[in-house]
Amino acid sequence: MAKKIGIALGSGSARGWSHIGVIRSLQEAGVKIDVACGASIGALVAGSYAAGFLDPLDRWARRLNWSYVIGFMDVMIPRSGLIEGERMTNYFRQNVADPEIEGLPLPFAAVATDLKTGREIWLREGSLIDAIRASISLPGIFTPCQRNGQWLVDGGLVNPVPVSLCRSMGADIVIAVNLNSDIMGKPRVSRMADPPTGVRNGDNPGTMSKWAAFLNQTAQQGNLTLFRHLFQEQPERGPSVFDVMATSIKIMQDRITRERLASDPPDILVKPKLAHIGLMEFNRAEESIEEGKRAMDLMLPMLNDLLE
Repeated sequence: MAKKIGIALGSGSARGWSHIGVIRSLQEAGVKIDVACGASIGALVAGSYAAGFLDPLDRWARRLNWSYVIGFMDVMIPRSGLIEGERMTNYFRQNVADPEIEGLPLPFAAVATDLKTGREIWLREGSLIDAIRASISLPGIFTPCQRNGQWLVDGGLVNPVPVSLCRSMGADIVIAVNLNSDIMGKPRVSRMADPPTGVRNGDNPGTMSKWAAFLNQTAQQGNLTLFRHLFQEQPERGPSVFDVMATSIKIMQDRITRERLASDPPDILVKPKLAHIGLMEFNRAEESIEEGKRAMDLMLPMLNDLLE
């Protein structure tokens, strides 16, 4: 009997585009994926692959620029997060699809965290978009997602690289992707670009133009205080609000990932080198995808040995 191969795609915000490259490498090598699982951004890519939407996601990610990314940020007066997330989920529902997880061509599951109990929640049924939205709800950045009477947040808080979930779904060989293996202790070498000045970005979704227009206006006025305070590190003031929250979570996730992988190691561990890409730099998909493919290509000989 052929061995079932599962992919466990880890959390890591914008670095998660490298998961696309990992899958591309496996596809080019003729490796059949039987199970797809993910936490946070890994849930987005794994869910898209399981639903047959990886090609559109790939094309869309490569077209992203910073102004377009800003269009999805429905920044609000802080309640339980800076970003509501409705613009992004509505966009995917309108332009891609929202199938039921049970009806997907490939078995899929996402990891989320119950905000009240701290329990690890496995999302294996219902709306695909809702499951992804719950799994990517980074605390303090995205508001929690309400689902079946629970308030759910980022799955990376409890299981950043969901090897255990992948095995529970029948995978004999688990290929895990850790996006944060080279992050801790490394200096930040890049910064998010400012929004474009003086022009309207023609690529912005129409339903998101108000926020983009506001940022363009503030850029023209030389007043980017809100933007920089929330999302950009400033040498004279130190880390931004986002950097403090995201880096704190990253430290915690790094420790949890080490413990989880030590207790339940995957058969193949892929570790793309992504320290140079910031957590919100979704506009750098091209280089993230190529690095993911490079990292998986290096592990193909080991995978072939396991399959033989």
